[in-house]
Amino acid sequence: MKTFKSIIPALALLLMFGTAKANQKDDGAASRSIAINTYVDVMARGKLNGFTDVLDQSVQFSVLQGKHIVSYNKKQMLEYLQSVKNIEQDCTTNTSIVESNDFINVIKVDMHFSSGFVRSNYVTLANNGSGWKIINVYSVFN
Repeated sequence: MKTFKSIIPALALLLMFGTAKANQKDDGAASRSIAINTYVDVMARGKLNGFTDVLDQSVQFSVLQGKHIVSYNKKQMLEYLQSVKNIEQDCTTNTSIVESNDFINVIKVDMHFSSGFVRSNYVTLANNGSGWKIINVYSVFN
């Protein structure tokens, strides 16, 4: 009976802390960080794990090549990335926030290559209600 009396308060505490944790709202920062970190892992390191999870179904990838813009959809980009899977780029990356609010984030991801040029990627994330997803990537080479 004494053991039973000590188990009841322990269960009550466990339920109380579990409920308190469940009621905390996530501000989305973790989800945004996961999306950007996953993007950097794909582009700089060829690590495709989890990439499709952070992409919106209608994601668009655009690259400025000279005076022309070339665009790719999700399927085309994933096919290309499969061909360069696990190939690490000789670059360092920097990220900076261009715009951030509760609905849209634009993150600039600069890839500085040892040969001297920079690939700047403007990654747009949208909060679609089930987390932050990449909806657009616009890349420029300097």
